[in-house]
Amino acid sequence: MSRVQVQQQAWLVPKLLYICILLFVFFQPGSSAANSNILLDIVQQCLRPDTPAYCEQCRAPQQIANCTGKTTCRATSEVWAESSEFVAIRDIKMCGCPQDFVHGLVMPKATVTGIEDSRRPDLIWSFSWQVALERLKPHEIALAVNPLTKRTQNQLHVHVVRLKPDFHDKQSQHIVVSTRDLDSVWRLAQRAADERQMPEYGVLVSAAPNGEFLVTLTTGSPEGQFTQAVCSP
Repeated sequence: MSRVQVQQQAWLVPKLLYICILLFVFFQPGSSAANSNILLDIVQQCLRPDTPAYCEQCRAPQQIANCTGKTTCRATSEVWAESSEFVAIRDIKMCGCPQDFVHGLVMPKATVTGIEDSRRPDLIWSFSWQVALERLKPHEIALAVNPLTKRTQNQLHVHVVRLKPDFHDKQSQHIVVSTRDLDSVWRLAQRAADERQMPEYGVLVSAAPNGEFLVTLTTGSPEGQFTQAVCSP
């Protein structure tokens, strides 16, 4: 065996070991489904810290519960607002970020898989907008829902984030419809997608200068394309 062949084999061994570790971590039976239900678990098990066995059953308990071993930002959840139908929480992406960074999630309390689910509630947009107004100026607000293949969680969630500075330059390259009624967002988005034969799409809602709301459709992730979804600590 030549020296070159020996060197090649020596380089392949750690690479193959690394691939095996990745496969073990990310593709264990049932692990994908469990991880994609984190938000659903929070909605179902983490909103009432006074319930029996709360710390054992909730995978991301609220900080006020002071659960042993679950007290850091990334291990806990924080409720921003709540109604009979919806709850707004801090996104884990806020952990370690500057104080002015904003990234929240608004979810229905009922089980709704995502943007493709016919049970998606119309009122989630107006609730999300009110949550956003508590932390952002109207012209900064972005409400985003990612399409089926661009999301990691199977509980409908609206990202409450800040628009990127170049948003308006990018927006002109996508489908945009306007409305004065936030409760019509799903209907308008679905109609625009049907007219253009878009089987899958994401939605972003922002403010228009005339007081209306702009509904932007994209085949990609509106959270990633148009918003400041992550910070630079």
